Amino acid sequence: MTRDYQLISFVTAARRCLATGVTCLALFAGPNAALAAATGGAAGEPWQSLPPTPSLPAPAKSGYAPVNGIRMFYAVFGQGSPVLLLHGGLGNSNYWGEVIPILVRNHYQVIVTDSRGHGRSTRTAEPYSYELMASDVLALLDYLKLTKVDLVGWSDGGIIGLAIAMRHPERLRRLFAYGANSDPSGARPDMEGNATWTSYIERTRGEYRQLSPTPQDYDTFLAQIQAMWAQQPNFTAAQLQRITVRTAIVDGAHDEAIKPGHTRYLSRTIPGAKLIILPDVSHFGMLQNPQEFSAAVTDVLK
Repeated sequence: MTRDYQLISFVTAARRCLATGVTCLALFAGPNAALAAATGGAAGEPWQSLPPTPSLPAPAKSGYAPVNGIRMFYAVFGQGSPVLLLHGGLGNSNYWGEVIPILVRNHYQVIVTDSRGHGRSTRTAEPYSYELMASDVLALLDYLKLTKVDLVGWSDGGIIGLAIAMRHPERLRRLFAYGANSDPSGARPDMEGNATWTSYIERTRGEYRQLSPTPQDYDTFLAQIQAMWAQQPNFTAAQLQRITVRTAIVDGAHDEAIKPGHTRYLSRTIPGAKLIILPDVSHFGMLQNPQEFSAAVTDVLK
């Protein structure tokens, strides 16, 4: 947990230079310039881009679990200790496409799923809530006969992870919560005007049309998720203080959606939580630097 993640970025960039023939002079300017050289961007700008959403690798198995009245898409990769990856709001499990192979190479069995109404999964008329989606996840684990997993959650996935850690700690070994908040005040009020965030909203529109069983319903879907964001979650400090799962609170240094002070609040409030800030990424760290993101995950799961 004491790993220097700026050094990781520097080493990753150096390896890319050597492997691809990219000019390596920028390495001598420091980690940010090195990362920019490796990714083809200007120095200090990786967090301002939204790299393409990857595809999922070929799974060992996949399907639809009948849980809580919905058909919940899931896919399983590799063998080893089980790690469940939960995507963020409006997204889908494809966002983990670059992280999955790295975790599989580190001898983890990786499980991904599309949250209710997201991606390939269906939904009911029941209003969205983090408690309901946490219940879906637990039912999926039961369906897959997984009694306990490590959980890596991004954004809404991290909030779902916090909900499970509070109410069903026996189902989790460790929790890696990236870009999560415990109440609406933790969100940045100006994120709707951020270009990267706006690009994400528009991207998810196209992905919804491509993947969803109700491809024409994106505007309704977006309004319902935004209404949930405006009112939820509502985890109290007392609830957070009762978390016993080994937890890492993680975020990018340039997160467009979550206030830095709120991330620090979570790490201070959850007993024994580790605070990790990845220096060169934003809310979309798994896309902007999957190697750095995955290194942080594997370090926590050791």
